[in-house]
Amino acid sequence: MKRALIAMSGGVDSSLAAKLVKDSGFECIGCTMKLYDNEDIGISRSNTCCSLSDVEDARSVADKIGMPYYVFNFKDGFREQIISRFIKAYEAGRTPNPCIDCNRYMKFDKLFERAKALECEYIVTGHYARIEYDGERYLLKKAVDDTKDQSYVLYSMTQEQLKHTMFPLGNMRKSEVRKLAEENSFINADKPDSQDICFVPDGDYAAFLERRTERKYPRGNFVSTNGEILGTHQGIVRYTIGQRKGLGIAFGKPMYVVEIRPFTNEVVLGTNEELFRKSFVVEDFNWIGGKPSLEEIACNVKIRYRQKEQPAKVRPLTDNSVEITFDVPQRAITPGQAAVLYDNDTVLGGGIIEKLL
Repeated sequence: MKRALIAMSGGVDSSLAAKLVKDSGFECIGCTMKLYDNEDIGISRSNTCCSLSDVEDARSVADKIGMPYYVFNFKDGFREQIISRFIKAYEAGRTPNPCIDCNRYMKFDKLFERAKALECEYIVTGHYARIEYDGERYLLKKAVDDTKDQSYVLYSMTQEQLKHTMFPLGNMRKSEVRKLAEENSFINADKPDSQDICFVPDGDYAAFLERRTERKYPRGNFVSTNGEILGTHQGIVRYTIGQRKGLGIAFGKPMYVVEIRPFTNEVVLGTNEELFRKSFVVEDFNWIGGKPSLEEIACNVKIRYRQKEQPAKVRPLTDNSVEITFDVPQRAITPGQAAVLYDNDTVLGGGIIEKLL
């Protein structure tokens, strides 16, 4: 009998994924990754951390479907690979997506190592995405439910990882998942989906950074695109490209963050029209099925999780960097975010936006 390690967050998606794989005949082991303590994210030790209730929900489901369940301590790796990267990105004037790093460095790296130690042939998660084999290579594809598709945050997966991963919910809609969970009397059948970054539960990234680093980020100048000083900002970590609200200054017309300059500690403000750009460079690029032989390819590109992908031309620069030019200028292309390439519903690859051209 084949064995699978089920990554269980305590939510309904991973719970139903576990049930589906168990019912298909696999020997299953459930697990939750303990990624941080309360004090790691600035919550009092005396408070009940949300992750504790998540563990109990996951354990309840594992018991109900009859499989062993463990909590793995991955706190050190999470601090190093996720929280530290998050802090460094904001301090460099970027806007990171830590969920991408968590998938890359925790679920499909650290957890893969644990799966091998437990002699599990597969890792199973509740992601909404699909994996197919075309006879030569494994393909990462969008989920059937396009409102829940998570292929964007999985672009860094390798052929070896895709070979040993299952996404049981890829062909299902969220409504079906909740219905089946309710029919099986899962404790989390109606549990709301998580919306915030797990280690910043209140959504205040700047306050988290100050708690974590124990320092105040210096004020600096708001400047216009032609260099005119417009006012004083409260620290570059409080701003992101495209931001309008929370600037703390009234102008005669709407003004937006169009650039962040960490070396001069300046935040550049401009009009909405000045947010639109066409070309940029992407680094740390992963071609899922291998780098194309063509000097330039046409495909669709998504530059943020909730955005619909847009047509563009992509020119490989090196093995792990590309230049992307949209057919039509796009608003608020943001360094630190991911750019992910699609051929219809297949993910070609992705990487981190490095600089605008």
